Amino acid sequence: MSEVMDYKSRLSDPASRKFETFSYLPAMTTEQIKKQVQYLVSKGWNPAVEHTEPEHLMDSYWYMWKLPMFGETDIDKVLAEAEACHKANPNNHVRLIGYDNFSQSQGAAMVIFRGKTV
Repeated sequence: MSEVMDYKSRLSDPASRKFETFSYLPAMTTEQIKKQVQYLVSKGWNPAVEHTEPEHLMDSYWYMWKLPMFGETDIDKVLAEAEACHKANPNNHVRLIGYDNFSQSQGAAMVIFRGKTV
């Protein structure tokens, strides 16, 4: 059996915190983010963008960037909204959500832009 790694994520160290899907991997490239948006859209999920300050990351509240993009299938429009949120809030973490109408829950949630940590 392989040994389990401790990622040393601590509340006292905001730079060490792990969050959402893919947080243990390096930051995604633009092309990788585009593929994730394409996946959400192909599943029929409604994309949404949220953001929060790095120091409040462990709180359960994230700010919604506009309303969810109900029925949106244009990947470039979804990416444009995520980038607009990141540009308006450059120090915040920005995440992409895929809302599943049928299970009435989040099908996916991932941080696509990481804010600055102190």
